[in-house]
Amino acid sequence: MPVTNAQEIIESVVADQLRPETDFPVFSVGDTINVHVRIIEGEKERTQIFQGVLIAQRGRGVNTMITVRRIVANEGVERIFPLHSKRIAKIEVVRRGDARRAKLYYLRDRIGKSRRLRDQRRGLKHLSGEDARRPKRVEETDTAGPADAGAAEEKTKVANPADAGDQSSVISDQSD
Repeated sequence: MPVTNAQEIIESVVADQLRPETDFPVFSVGDTINVHVRIIEGEKERTQIFQGVLIAQRGRGVNTMITVRRIVANEGVERIFPLHSKRIAKIEVVRRGDARRAKLYYLRDRIGKSRRLRDQRRGLKHLSGEDARRPKRVEETDTAGPADAGAAEEKTKVANPADAGDQSSVISDQSD
């Protein structure tokens, strides 16, 4: 059956150009990422790694673009990569950053230590993907017996034991 609608024709062509979701790790704005870029020089092909902070992500579908910023010799360098390009070999997440904005263009004006972003989840480095983004919380109700039935306490514990010992460093990081 031939495709008659122009929009359907465009969508069928674009669907062939999209890379599968499994090619990329879960990353968001504020993360420090390594972008492995294929560079072709004559007949030779090599891979160059561009490491920087993801400051913007825009577009959708085949038009998705990411902007990565790094500092080289005290100069800011930004590169815009089409996410579904054949030139991108792979993307690795080096460090998760805590960003509360969709675009981090304000980092262009920052110098020195104020340029750095906080770690998003300290102590969850061994988890990957969505598990590192959203830690699971376990609700427990402790009851001491029938005599203390009215004095039941509800406690919220973090499911990851590495977070429990990291409370003092979290408090000291908030004062910076």
